[in-house]
Amino acid sequence: MTHFPRAIQRLALVLPAALLASQPLLAQEPAAPTPQYLTPADGTPWIYEGSDVPRDEEWTFGELPNGVRYAVRNNGVPPDQVSVRVRIDAGSLHEEESERGYAHLLEHLLFRESKYLGPAEAIPTWQRLGATFGSDTNAETSPTHTVFKLDLPNISTTKLAESMKLLSGMVRSPVLSDANVRAEVPIVMAEKRERGGPGERAGNASREVLFAGQRLATRTPIGTEETLAAATGASVSAFYKRWYRPENVVVVATGDMDPKQLAAEIEAWFGDWQGEGPHVPAPAFGDPVAPAGADADNPVGEIGVIVEPDLPRSFTYAVMRPWRPVQDTVAYNEGLLRDALAQALINRRLESRARAGGSYLYAQVSQDDVSRSADMTFVNFAPLTGDWKAALDDIRGVIADALATPPSQEEIDRELAEFEIVFTSQVEQRRVLPGPRLADDVVNAVDIREAIAAPETVLTVFNSMKATLTPERVLDHTRALFAGDVIRAAYVTPTTGEASEAAIRAALNEDIAADGEARIAAQAISFDELPPVGEPGEIATQAPIGVLDIEQVEFANGVKAILWANDAEPGRVAVKVRFGAGYRAIDPDDAVYANLGYAALIGSGIGELGQEELDVLATGRKFGFDFQVGDGAFTFYAQTREQDLEEQLYLFAAKLAMPGWDPNPVIRAKAAGKLAYESYGSNPGGILQRDLEYLVRDSDPRFRTPTPEMYDAATPAGFREFWEPLLAQGPVEVLVFGEFDKAETVEALRRTFGALAPREAPSAAVLERAVDFPEAGATVVRHHRGDANQAAAVIAWPSGAGVENLRESRRLEVLTSLFNNRLMEAMREHAGASYSPVVRSDWPSDVNSGGRIAALAQLRPEDVPVFFAEAERIAKELASAPVGEDEYNRVVEPLRQYVSRASTGNLFWLYQLEGATVDARRIPMLRFLLSDYTQTTPADLQVLAQKYFGSREGWRLAVIPQGQEVVTASGGEDAVAGR
Repeated sequence: MTHFPRAIQRLALVLPAALLASQPLLAQEPAAPTPQYLTPADGTPWIYEGSDVPRDEEWTFGELPNGVRYAVRNNGVPPDQVSVRVRIDAGSLHEEESERGYAHLLEHLLFRESKYLGPAEAIPTWQRLGATFGSDTNAETSPTHTVFKLDLPNISTTKLAESMKLLSGMVRSPVLSDANVRAEVPIVMAEKRERGGPGERAGNASREVLFAGQRLATRTPIGTEETLAAATGASVSAFYKRWYRPENVVVVATGDMDPKQLAAEIEAWFGDWQGEGPHVPAPAFGDPVAPAGADADNPVGEIGVIVEPDLPRSFTYAVMRPWRPVQDTVAYNEGLLRDALAQALINRRLESRARAGGSYLYAQVSQDDVSRSADMTFVNFAPLTGDWKAALDDIRGVIADALATPPSQEEIDRELAEFEIVFTSQVEQRRVLPGPRLADDVVNAVDIREAIAAPETVLTVFNSMKATLTPERVLDHTRALFAGDVIRAAYVTPTTGEASEAAIRAALNEDIAADGEARIAAQAISFDELPPVGEPGEIATQAPIGVLDIEQVEFANGVKAILWANDAEPGRVAVKVRFGAGYRAIDPDDAVYANLGYAALIGSGIGELGQEELDVLATGRKFGFDFQVGDGAFTFYAQTREQDLEEQLYLFAAKLAMPGWDPNPVIRAKAAGKLAYESYGSNPGGILQRDLEYLVRDSDPRFRTPTPEMYDAATPAGFREFWEPLLAQGPVEVLVFGEFDKAETVEALRRTFGALAPREAPSAAVLERAVDFPEAGATVVRHHRGDANQAAAVIAWPSGAGVENLRESRRLEVLTSLFNNRLMEAMREHAGASYSPVVRSDWPSDVNSGGRIAALAQLRPEDVPVFFAEAERIAKELASAPVGEDEYNRVVEPLRQYVSRASTGNLFWLYQLEGATVDARRIPMLRFLLSDYTQTTPADLQVLAQKYFGSREGWRLAVIPQGQEVVTASGGEDAVAGR
């Protein structure tokens, strides 16, 4: 019988018993068969060949006579799910010139039709099995591999066998006909179109420079219009037969099932597969080669200056070495840890310099083995102005210092403490690692030709080598990172003439003086030395809320906390703090300061402590400090652990009680906002990011993206004037969910949040501020400066908000899922007009206005009218007749499985209960959670559609290229025409 963690055992206290009684795994399963090709206990699994890394005993490996390799593992997170990955060792680097894009096109075609699945049956079939398309059912194509991904909820042996059969049919026997290729190519073209624009062009141009002379320079997975348009069933079949062979395949399966059962199904459905024709070795990907004339005095090779007027400045230079397969030994991994330490030391210095106000917005050093094509050390940065050389010199000066002088032992110890917290947390959380992540880890290890290690092994290796991490040895690894025969650079700039290849080459060839000013001096800061938040508060009330073992604690100062101590997720504690009134508290003229708060409020410090000091305090601890402005409250959020929980609570409370006002983070955030603004106009997605929230809230200034002029007018003093009273605003709610001692945490809350001075609630006028929805009428038009074949369209209807009708918001999720399926079929399958249209319901529960249902798609300009017509048609059809049983089940079953899986985690319950201390009606509504998603009948959905779609037309937004316009034809339908 499946072992359920405490969270799912207690689900019965909340959800109707009848909805939990039908879990198939509660029935007795037959004994698992014995696979024939498991690696014996005294054998070496295929992934560990040539490695002395200790075997992760939780994985079981096997290799079939035909060459298929597999890895299986039992894992109960989430319960009742199995995750399957099928990796093909073929990506875009395996394509010939005439086949560019074929690896990715095949990824699509395998979902279109195969041995056991008729045309366009794959997605609905997986939905009937409870898998959501795009999250539970997906695939990816990279330069080096193609991976098919399936997460199967509500698993049973029968369902596993059927799913493995269907998946094997897709991989082994796709139908690669001319008709299917013709049907799928427009969808891939739509995906290519949506990815296009300045960012894609700049990325491709940079790749051509950095990988000059190698396949990776031009082999992007999306391909070219010419090769895709020329694809036929025969040409795609030739690529398929060459690479889709058993010896190129690895199957990974992990989940809530006996590993032998998983292995047996893999052997049953992949064991008799034979490739067609002779085995073809992978092509040589090529090595980076220095150009003629490059030498030790002039090592810099290819340079690219890429001018894109709508993109912010970014500079990349790389030191390149040939990639070669490695023996994945313990010694090799020790070397990787030393390399990582060397990078962390430089990056901390670079960040410190940027924080203090430098010539660049950000800078980072990173080493990566890129697509088995090159071993590279990258230096990436964003100059603040057109003086790219000043930024380059500053960054190279910091790196030169790291290459000349060993780091201090104090610096090393600080980074080691950061590494240790990561590795220790991985051990603590091992039993709650989700199956999909574990499966992906194996796939990624195979891709880079390395083994996998258990978290305990990683921690042991780390602890055993710490004594060897001397300053001199770290210096050796730093120098090795920047040693290489090939140096290349690409600079993306919005300004023509700002840089030349010769100028950049000369700058990189210059000797640079070491700059040690960015070294961070050792400093000891202890939480014990910090001032208290105030006098510890008194507990006014403490009682269960009546759900699970969750308690509510109220302190005498008015702060309320919701606590759920449980062991469902070892080593994890989620903390969320809600305070004030969110967007309701923001005056229209202050939108720029609300926006700056995301980037600068936390960095501006606490009391006398700036960001550098807070980083020192965080050394060796697991802290977080995310900040958001919500519809009805401001929020802090962190993932921490029990031993760091009190300090995490102190940081949050101290930010409210004694905020710091360092001006540098504000200045930096202003610069970042200005640099990003111009790029919004470069494509339809950027326009939507910039304007949609503003427009769909009836052009409410509070939701406007600040312009460069608004950033220029903002000041650090104005920032403080805006945020200081808001940080003093009530009410305050603290949610703590995870593995912790309840009594100790209540005491920690008493010393932190309970010690805050009493806070005034926002005025009634603030709390009553509403968000309006725009009137439907003529289509709102925005223009972008990007490619002429790109557009976007949005159609939206107002819905509800608040807690009173929260159950209706859940039912709307079912309705919008139906809408989404129909719109996907209409726009992607039938018209080939959009790759990924989406329908979404937004129902803000902590305010009483602002809800909406919106459909969105990126498409060709000429298809904008098609989108509006199809969306209106679907809305009217949903309102005019109930959906059929099969269509209904294809939506409800994935939602049922989603709720069942998500409800095993603490964050699910935290999100359901946040705000409950302000509006306690949330708590009794939990009992209807699953039934609202799964027992809302087709007739109920029709009534909802009539309510929200039947009474008015949708509000429309079209984002089209400059030089085009939306016109209204005589029949009243929109059309797009050139000017």
